Amino acid sequence: METAKQAGRSSFGEIVDYLHKHPEARLVEKTDRLYRIKDWVTLDELDLEIHFVKENIILSADSRSSEKFMHGIKVLMAKNYIDNLSEETRKGMTEKAEQGIWSSYAPFGYRNVVGENGKKIIKPDPELASGIRQMFEWYSTGRYSGRGITKMARTAGL
Repeated sequence: METAKQAGRSSFGEIVDYLHKHPEARLVEKTDRLYRIKDWVTLDELDLEIHFVKENIILSADSRSSEKFMHGIKVLMAKNYIDNLSEETRKGMTEKAEQGIWSSYAPFGYRNVVGENGKKIIKPDPELASGIRQMFEWYSTGRYSGRGITKMARTAGL
């Protein structure tokens, strides 16, 4: 899955290629579902007619400058939303790490549990712990590649 936060996404590139070949009118749910700043410039250069359904707006080469201006503001607002969401997510993850709380799903060999203080923590999975320990011991010898350890782990039932 690709995120709209990232300009130059391969799926978006496929859409642009398709639009070059088929420049008919397009329907889009709303501004922030279509693109980010770089993508906006790319599509603007294609001279398409785009219908933004939830916003009840049609943009084309014939649109008034004020409509294009307001659309540009919406693109910048969408960028700000994504940037702020990223900041807040990073902040929340940092706060959890500082408190010793695991911020997402437990990695392989661990499980998510509720700690004594009612907060989610991770603990070694008793069914997998010895196998994980064995994998680290194999790795620490320096004699095995990651691929080799993977094969041995599969053979051992992990």
